[in-house]
Amino acid sequence: MGFSAADWRVPAMVAVDDAAVAAALWERFGVRGTARDLGSQQDRNYRVRTDPGGDHVLKIANPVTDPATLRAQVTAAEHLATADPALRLPRTRAGVDGDFVQRITVGGVALHCRLFDYVPGEPIMDSRYLAPRVVARLGGLAGRTTASLAGLDMPDPDGPRLWDLRNAADVVEALAPFMTDTARAERVVREARAAHARLRTLEERLPVQVIHGDLTDNNVVCEPGPDGRPLPVGVIDFGDLGYGWAVAELAVTCASVLHHHGSTPASVLPAVRAFHAVRPLAGPETDALWPLVVLRTAVLVVSGQYDVLQDPGNEYAGTALDREWAMFEAAVSVPAEVMTAQLRSAVGHLAPPGPPAAGHPLLPEPTGGVETLDLSVSSGVLHEGRWLAADAEDALAAGALERNGTAVRTRHGEYRLTRSRPGEPDAATLALGTELRVAVPLELRAPWAGSLVRHSPDGVTLRTDDGWSLVLDGIDGIDTETEGDGADTATSSVGRAVPAGAPLGTLVPRPDGSAAHLQLSRLADRPAPRTVPPDLAEGWLAVCPDPAALFEPVVPAARTGPGTGAASLLERRDRSFAAVQEHYFDAPPRIERGWREHLVDTEGRCYLDMLNNVTILGHGHPGLSEAVHQQWQRLNTNSRFHYESVVSLSERLAGLLPDGLDTVFLVNSGSEAVDLALRLAWAAAGRQDVVAVGEAYHGWTYASDAVSTSVADNPGALASRPDWVHVLPAPNSYRGSHRGQDAERYGPLAADSIRELARSGRPPAAFICEPYYGNAGGMALPDGYLRQVYEATRAAGGLCVADEVQVGYGRLGSHFWGFEQQGVVPDIVTVAKAMGNGHPLGAVITSKGIADTYRSQGYFFSSAGGSPVSSVVGLTVLDALRDEGLQENARVVGGHLRERLLELAGRHPLIGAVHGTGLYLGVEFVRDRETLEPAAEETAAICERLRELGVVVQPTSDRLCVLKIKPPLCLTRESADRFAAALDDTLTHGW
Repeated sequence: MGFSAADWRVPAMVAVDDAAVAAALWERFGVRGTARDLGSQQDRNYRVRTDPGGDHVLKIANPVTDPATLRAQVTAAEHLATADPALRLPRTRAGVDGDFVQRITVGGVALHCRLFDYVPGEPIMDSRYLAPRVVARLGGLAGRTTASLAGLDMPDPDGPRLWDLRNAADVVEALAPFMTDTARAERVVREARAAHARLRTLEERLPVQVIHGDLTDNNVVCEPGPDGRPLPVGVIDFGDLGYGWAVAELAVTCASVLHHHGSTPASVLPAVRAFHAVRPLAGPETDALWPLVVLRTAVLVVSGQYDVLQDPGNEYAGTALDREWAMFEAAVSVPAEVMTAQLRSAVGHLAPPGPPAAGHPLLPEPTGGVETLDLSVSSGVLHEGRWLAADAEDALAAGALERNGTAVRTRHGEYRLTRSRPGEPDAATLALGTELRVAVPLELRAPWAGSLVRHSPDGVTLRTDDGWSLVLDGIDGIDTETEGDGADTATSSVGRAVPAGAPLGTLVPRPDGSAAHLQLSRLADRPAPRTVPPDLAEGWLAVCPDPAALFEPVVPAARTGPGTGAASLLERRDRSFAAVQEHYFDAPPRIERGWREHLVDTEGRCYLDMLNNVTILGHGHPGLSEAVHQQWQRLNTNSRFHYESVVSLSERLAGLLPDGLDTVFLVNSGSEAVDLALRLAWAAAGRQDVVAVGEAYHGWTYASDAVSTSVADNPGALASRPDWVHVLPAPNSYRGSHRGQDAERYGPLAADSIRELARSGRPPAAFICEPYYGNAGGMALPDGYLRQVYEATRAAGGLCVADEVQVGYGRLGSHFWGFEQQGVVPDIVTVAKAMGNGHPLGAVITSKGIADTYRSQGYFFSSAGGSPVSSVVGLTVLDALRDEGLQENARVVGGHLRERLLELAGRHPLIGAVHGTGLYLGVEFVRDRETLEPAAEETAAICERLRELGVVVQPTSDRLCVLKIKPPLCLTRESADRFAAALDDTLTHGW
């Protein structure tokens, strides 16, 4: 450590006034224009606008900067421009004498300056959220720059450079004493020393080359992507160019990610993968990366504090202090061993070696064996929300121990459903150890020789010479000698040597049902947590491997095998499942459990389901599950047999509708229901013409697809309708041809169109419409619309079909059926989705006279429609809707959520409108509230960000710019607030 603060001190920049800037521009470069100070830590930078239309950057270097270094920076930029022509770079303009570096004098001090062409684009100057693809672009730019500069040679400066990470430990030691917060200073020094110690064995194997040295978020220029995200396309500010470790370039980039909203150490992984894809990392570089990230953030903290002390008026340096500390705290929040193992996994390098093989069994094999608890998301014993109970694990273990009579264990490396919690998408679900409960005492013995330390009254740690620790907690009979000679407390850091097979303590039955905990760990300076979030799973599992091999001859297989992870399962799906059957999200989580309004993926992440209008009761409904179970055990057949449930369901459905709608057909889906409704209309009217509305979706069968006009579902929908389908303009009161109060014109115009059809000799057999405009984003039809259209249709001899597949069953809160909101009674009603709470069940309800006309086309039969199981499902759903007050809940909670969304609309201009009522809502995003330009790409990106925050929602409407908000009707006020908060976070901090 042979350097002092003076070696790293960069003197405060001399004051440069407007006159000096103007003189430099004109006298040295022949340019006149207006200059705006851009701020800088140690130099002075100005954006210069000239007439006509010129745009430049004037950089005046700190007086300590050698002109040769400035010329080297020019050379490096030109070298990069040749090697990577697609990269936007600052190109230097020669001065009046032909030299790129010009000398000026300000206040008697000689300074050097350069003039660059302005690089179009904007740097990332704030701490807003950075999406993974943006982080990947940063890493890719760092990789391209590093690869292109690898062959460049330049003069090596005589003195050490502050930002050369080869000097980072010296910088921290020299400048930390100047920090005003001594506790922070001590922490920075401690972490920097630990990071430097990790580098010592790697330094000689790290390639050295010319690097940019400061390729950070605010030293790239970005273009806005179609979704509003910044897309890095260029590199600026070569002021820290010089020789350094090549991997240091990536470390600098990774560190700059860590101050952004929502960032964690895992956030840098896309940058690392992208860098590695361009400029592959060698093994030592991967191992050095995270210590270098820690050192970079430590240098930022100490130098930032020092700069403010030396130059109190430097606003640029002062405003950076908080984000520099945030970067440091993020960098040291995860042990370096864990991050190194995670980085190895990210780039495909081998994991660190595991612990030594056991020379002696840790435990004798219990008589009767050891039963393994299944606490995973797919567990068969955690239904009906039992996983949310605080004592779920203890209760399951007690029951298993009573059955087994010997021992019960939990599984290492399991994502525990019992640790998942609604509203906590980053809950610590991954188990890093094994818990054991025994019915009879079992003696523990050392599996290998080592040093034994008692770390708590009921816990010991056995450490090996090669850095592994076996940590045992919740045991009895610990040898008091383990405390060390003269120890007068229950714990000690003084260890004693023990051979393999030496007694460590005893596992005993605990009256309170608590467990002993066994864990292997490679961490040298801290205990490992018992569970961690999934985002760094590979790193933590490498550092804390499975201890089961120490006490079991055969380790139970993990719940997930090859090809069952989310990504590999998606590959299997793509090979065998028709691709036209699309999935939500580009990289979807694997969802294997639901409970009420929540979904849980296989890593235990819990999501709020704001999308699923199929499961109207909520997921995993106990009453429905039990009813299906009981009925399936008794009978399931087809509706040609005579049984009670199909009659009861038909009676219940007819009883929920106005008089005259008394006859029920049962089918399997909404598509079938609409198809059958149209066939009934054709049979009754004796003709085929049908009137539909634009932006509608009704199904995928021939007839239901024919009347579906949404271009989101079928881009060629409008051009490919059969000639018997006549499409009315979408009655969209927000962005249609008639808006606001003028929307009342839709009804008369639609009625006129129907009358014109009749006059032309093509009277419609039917008019079909959602009575509440779901596919457009949960939008109410204009008042009186259906009354006027129904009257015109019936006057032409046609039937009126209300497609209630999405909107019916109480979702509106104020009404059970959507058509009630319009004050009309249809001739035919179609229903599905909610009717079965996810079970394939649909219905068509009409009058007996209309139903009987179907016989002209033969008989009707659906093998599974109205089966005993399906009928029981339908009855149970109706019972639950009534008994659990779900329609009222939709009214109350939906009203509250709508108010929350309207409040957000008042603060976030991207929200153009909030549509809907009850729990049938839509948030429409627009780029301009005047032109209503749809923000489709932004909407998709917002959905991705909301998923990261634990909310599942998707776009809808023909423009795909509306959030589809149709959650289960059991949604609570707390969950509604959680959704609003997540949306607010996304719109405030970015997506």
